[in-house]
Amino acid sequence: MALSIEEFLAQDERKDLLRFLTAGSVDDGKSTLIGRLLYDSKRLYEDQLDALERDSKRCGNAGDHIDYALLCDGLKAEREQGITIDVAYRYFATNRRKFIIADTPGHEQYTRNMITGGSTANLAIILVDARTGVITQTRRHSYLVWLLGIRHIVLAVNKMDLVDYSEARFREIVDEYKTWLSSQGLDIPDLQCIPLSALEGDNVVDPSPRTPWYKGPSLLNFLETVEIDLDINMHDFRFPVQYVLRPDADFRGYSGKIASGIVRRGDRVVALPSGHTSRIARIVTYDGDLEEAFAPQSVTLTLENEIDLSRGEMLVHPDDLPHVGHRFRAMMVWMDEEPLDRSKAFYLKHTTRTTRAHVGTIHHRVEINVGEQVEADGMKLNEIALVSLVTDSPLIYDGYRENRQTGAFILIDPVTNFTSAVGMIVAPDEETSAGDSDRIVIDLAVCGIAPEHDEAIAEFCRALRRQTGIEVECTRK
Repeated sequence: MALSIEEFLAQDERKDLLRFLTAGSVDDGKSTLIGRLLYDSKRLYEDQLDALERDSKRCGNAGDHIDYALLCDGLKAEREQGITIDVAYRYFATNRRKFIIADTPGHEQYTRNMITGGSTANLAIILVDARTGVITQTRRHSYLVWLLGIRHIVLAVNKMDLVDYSEARFREIVDEYKTWLSSQGLDIPDLQCIPLSALEGDNVVDPSPRTPWYKGPSLLNFLETVEIDLDINMHDFRFPVQYVLRPDADFRGYSGKIASGIVRRGDRVVALPSGHTSRIARIVTYDGDLEEAFAPQSVTLTLENEIDLSRGEMLVHPDDLPHVGHRFRAMMVWMDEEPLDRSKAFYLKHTTRTTRAHVGTIHHRVEINVGEQVEADGMKLNEIALVSLVTDSPLIYDGYRENRQTGAFILIDPVTNFTSAVGMIVAPDEETSAGDSDRIVIDLAVCGIAPEHDEAIAEFCRALRRQTGIEVECTRK
């Protein structure tokens, strides 16, 4: 049945979006696979096809075949060398789903480019050359994908045409890869292994008759059907305030994007780090008020009573609190050409909050090529380390494994404004949280403070915590 324009647009809006990246060693065929995916799924315009055929004859590296890699490798240096240098993003859609592809480089020196492409991805395609099998770069990229919290991985054993579509070779590579994952303790919830040939098109869009022994889905079929709805944390409500909306004296709302969880009208919420509580009066959107909202919707929340709440602070449910503190441990990837200067104070950008921070202890550096932890007292470009950080203002955060939105941050150089590092929070810093340096207990009776002043003292303690991060508990024994 033919659809009207309005029905077609409404149907298109209802499609969900899958972001995925391709990773693998040089010449494993990442760009070729993406180009073939776009070509075989009929998602290229005529002028793109004409340009692809023309460029394949002029500067292609696929012999008599169309060089599909040219659809992604647009830089002059990439075409000259036949490699991917920078992240290339491509958008396409099928009848089932929309896609954003990040074609990431395979060279070790471009690790930061891969981190950039994978920071928002739901799925990763790890390519392996069927002739060489699992190599150092395969292990490196798999570790980075695990570090980024990507839950869905496709092990694409490419160039099966060069090993005569051997089932035995495919099984050997899959077994080796799974054994390595298990030995490193890398828990991948969803792993799909697919034999394919990007150049010939086998199992890319349609099942290939050349691999009758493979009964699984084609790559495109898997991408269209993989479940990603459960990847968003819907349990922990986190609402970082981006803007206080006050168009007139009768309206005061807090605008932002729900990072995780669900909020309903009438829910009791607590503002962090101040600790003030209230209830949700309205959930306001451009299309009208809602009874409930969930991640990743952008909404404006109004509260039953006015409290001190501004950009960078967060609304949460009182029975499900995140961590609040100045010190935490994180896995950090260094992105700057200049090595880490631990005496320098950086800007730390986390959700909608920006504060000063400096790197404290470097616990160890991860040598991911061999899966070992080594001692380190500094960090250089593309290195990964477990570090402790200290912030000037208290941070409201979760562990990255539990919540990618509130567990990630970046460090910005205050002089150059470059992104110096990206980090994934592990947990509060054990060295400081085990002590009492951030917690003070005061007995009001011993201090001679009359009971009628308890509320004023409590308000002072909340202000002290907001400004310094020091938690003061007032008791009366």
